[in-house]
Amino acid sequence: MWRIFGIIFFGKKEHFITNGKFDSAKIMDFCENKGIALYDSATAVRRLNNNASDNFLEVVDKVNLSELLMNIPNCKTLAVTGQKAFDTVSELLKIEKPEIGNFTEFKYIGREMKLYRLPSTSRAYPKPLEEKAVVYKRFFDEIL
Repeated sequence: MWRIFGIIFFGKKEHFITNGKFDSAKIMDFCENKGIALYDSATAVRRLNNNASDNFLEVVDKVNLSELLMNIPNCKTLAVTGQKAFDTVSELLKIEKPEIGNFTEFKYIGREMKLYRLPSTSRAYPKPLEEKAVVYKRFFDEIL
């Protein structure tokens, strides 16, 4: 994810890397300045096959989305990255599945909102980083 953010906001995929590692302070500062909040769609998972594939990931506990959003009163847009995250959140919201890069409008806890479906940032997802960055750039151009 941070390589994609580096490309679209700073023109270089290594922007958030310092001394060969992701720089958490730089990432936190960036997110705070842009008003970006991140959270997982599941709070507990079980890996069924000792690898990172979502095909072998069982969601044990889903995010408590209403509680989370009550703590972010100005949030009007959600984005999910990857199929498992979309499936998990869409079960909570009971919404239609948009194409990757597009959104579905919905009403939740009294708010008009949008849910964007973005490509997985995983290196296992078979799409070049630069192609993923194009989709993410369009998303951020629309919401920021």
